[in-house]
Amino acid sequence: MQITVADENIVIGTSCSLLHVPYTTASEEKLAADILSHFSYAEEKIQELNELASGDQSALEVNKKLFATERVAKDETVQNALAKITEADFVRKPDFAEREKIQHETFKLPLFPTTTIGSFPQTKEVRANRAAFKKGTITREQYVEFNQKKITECIKLQEELGLDVLVHGEFERNDMVEYFGSQLNGYLFTQNAWVQSYGTRCVKPPVVWGDVSRNKPMTVEWSVYAQSQTKKIMKGMLTGPVTILNWSFPREDISLKEQTQQIALAIREEVLDLEKNGIKIIQIDEAALREKLPLRSSDWHTEYLDWAIPAFRLVHSKVQPQTQIHTHMCYSEFNDIIRDIDAMDADVITFEASRADLKILDALKEANFRTEVGPGVYDIHSARVPSVEEITEALKKMLTKVSKEKLWVNPDCGLKTRGEEETVASLKNLVAAAKILREGN
Repeated sequence: MQITVADENIVIGTSCSLLHVPYTTASEEKLAADILSHFSYAEEKIQELNELASGDQSALEVNKKLFATERVAKDETVQNALAKITEADFVRKPDFAEREKIQHETFKLPLFPTTTIGSFPQTKEVRANRAAFKKGTITREQYVEFNQKKITECIKLQEELGLDVLVHGEFERNDMVEYFGSQLNGYLFTQNAWVQSYGTRCVKPPVVWGDVSRNKPMTVEWSVYAQSQTKKIMKGMLTGPVTILNWSFPREDISLKEQTQQIALAIREEVLDLEKNGIKIIQIDEAALREKLPLRSSDWHTEYLDWAIPAFRLVHSKVQPQTQIHTHMCYSEFNDIIRDIDAMDADVITFEASRADLKILDALKEANFRTEVGPGVYDIHSARVPSVEEITEALKKMLTKVSKEKLWVNPDCGLKTRGEEETVASLKNLVAAAKILREGN
């Protein structure tokens, strides 16, 4: 039966709030007109609603012509690489249990190895150095020299604190997604497409505009320099393909799955370059893994996880068994997809856990989680310095659910937004707590 609704009873509106789209394209002065014509921010969406409501045929014709034009030029090399992917590209060999033995023999780390998630505090001087390089007021040599000095200081601090696995501090990075997008083919960047991330924090996501590929190493220079400054193990730090896509504005002409696989192949090249250059532990962060889960749990696998989890495996499946793959997850509850996370086949997974009262531990035990794990022992979103006793108690609680051979000790997340004094005090207590547990085992 056909139902006719009178025009005066029809209401036209957006499908959801405009909170998470930028404000207006009027402030975009550097994008070419043929590119900008495809963009619609909040003000433009409101204008489109008005045009739909008014029945403005000229506006509809302009829109129709816009969508009829070819926007994206395909990259034949990327298309050929996608076509050559086989099931073997998603499987790492040997299996986890054998790799775990090999890595324990290779690294000879103590029980409860200590590390951080990646970034160290970014001071005003760090941000000023990056801004000056971007504006062209300092040379690349000056920019690199400053960052190398900060890396050396960061490594010295970690050695003095007694951390087991070190990081370079990420002083060259503005954002964990924009940093990579700016170095990948197929991305473009806006001037003012700012959107709310959480609280009062805003980010400016990159835009996937074409087929994505890597044309040169993105992190190798920094990681190799950092490793040259210490005899301890230095982690290479990358962002995973699912998070890069989830925190970008995606294309609409191809599937999210295909876009993620393109990014995965590009990040895989970076992983293999890091390995080739002597980086033995590589962390591939998937902070935003959960963010595109469908509302209906019955659709989680068929519409998302069945390609998102393999995309992560595509990134690391070709590394050697003695290369240890880490990943980090935060901003979300992961208890209900814990088996899928285990299926990512990483060697070590660190979680944001302290703010959830370590509830993820029950899920780990129930799922017989095989991956080595580092639930965060203190909340980095607070300036409060946790005591040695507090961290020790948290670790003892973890040991009721996780075997001592699989437990890592680390903060909840990166330390980028924290102050230097509180960071040093917190990490000092973290290392002391780990040593107390070792003495008891």
